Amino acid sequence: MPIAISPQDVLVVVDVQYDFLPGGSLAVTGGDEIISLINTLARRFTNVVFTQDWHPADHVSFASQHQGKAPFETIELDYGTQVLWPDHCIQGTRGAEISRDLDIAHAQLIIRKGYNRQVDSYSGFQEADRRTRTGLAGYLRERGLTRVYVVGLATDFCVAWTALDARAQGLDTVIIEDATRAIDADGSLARAWADMNDAGVTRLMSRDVLG
Repeated sequence: MPIAISPQDVLVVVDVQYDFLPGGSLAVTGGDEIISLINTLARRFTNVVFTQDWHPADHVSFASQHQGKAPFETIELDYGTQVLWPDHCIQGTRGAEISRDLDIAHAQLIIRKGYNRQVDSYSGFQEADRRTRTGLAGYLRERGLTRVYVVGLATDFCVAWTALDARAQGLDTVIIEDATRAIDADGSLARAWADMNDAGVTRLMSRDVLG
């Protein structure tokens, strides 16, 4: 029997944007393969939230802003080690748009993140400085939503950080693994799964929800 989805559950669809899909500037391999599955899963949920990377053109996480640095190198910032990325999800560009192939008209909220030039933001709950909140936790609390199912891109960065922060908020948290895809740079996927396991994030497949 599939898991029963209740009115207190919410599906969080992380960063399914054109720059993370094939042809995008930071494409996640197979990112387009999960869209149909996410659409199917979303039909089981009354509550759906999107997150959206939304960077200024001169964002501190872009390698182009650091002379002599290349994408996927790291630098140290006030809040810790920062991976440098290709320019991506720049405000107002097509690359920043949420994929129009997502057919989830009943989604209720879009949380934009990464709009602060000086701080990167993977999580849907808070920025990488671990102080600046997005408001998602308060939204879920006011709505009485207590269990979070996370899908989207990329498993080892924005999906994982969102799931870990959901757990830190005391929310029951589930990753639907086959509705995510990873970057997997230098072992990042294995580390992310280990961190999520340690935090008590549940790991399921779509068949566990859909039957």
